Amino acid sequence: MKLDILVLAAHPDDAELACSGTIASAIARGKKVGIVDFTQGELGTRGTPEIRLREANDAAKILSLSARENLGFKDILFTDDTAHQLEIVKMIRKYQPEIILANAISDRHPDHAKGGEVASKACFVSGLRKVETSLNGQQQTPWRPKFVYHYIQNNYIQPDFVVDISDYWSTKMASIKAYKSQFFDPENKEPESFISSKNFLDFVEARAREFGHSINVTFGEGFTKERMIGIDDLFDLK
Repeated sequence: MKLDILVLAAHPDDAELACSGTIASAIARGKKVGIVDFTQGELGTRGTPEIRLREANDAAKILSLSARENLGFKDILFTDDTAHQLEIVKMIRKYQPEIILANAISDRHPDHAKGGEVASKACFVSGLRKVETSLNGQQQTPWRPKFVYHYIQNNYIQPDFVVDISDYWSTKMASIKAYKSQFFDPENKEPESFISSKNFLDFVEARAREFGHSINVTFGEGFTKERMIGIDDLFDLK
């Protein structure tokens, strides 16, 4: 299955928190979008890998994703090396996306910047014809996405562009709340984590309003670019 957009995420819920409004907007416009999670988030304070997988599948249904996979990398302990890059390359070549959305270039959680870096390198390696990979016994062909953008996560980064997600805010929040083990739930008796308080969801909304305000809309999601963006028509700018 060829995708228009492939989202690469260090943990289940990274994509939902940072760019699910953009995902929902693209899908509403007829684009095919998938997510590949690197880890199961198994070292998180709350939940289990099995619970996180069910939650990720629930979120995928809310967003109407065309595909979602988990590479099973070790949470916190995965590294930016050849072996991990090649596993990501297999996914890029499998889905042949035009656009990759990857983790933030820097962030509070070390897996996020690391995830963004390994994803960026894999996008380049994926286009090299002398790097051979196979999947399910089939030799894969080289593929390099046209664009790689990095979503913004916990730490504030000045975005290079902002996507208007105002019409998809409720979908974004529903996809986040699919992770019942991770986010605010007064019935959850597990230890509190950095992201489990109501204040964290308030922060998610405040950040979206801040980015939206910057382009005169209600809600927005910000991204950084790896190379200069070109346009054909000045009227394409919002």
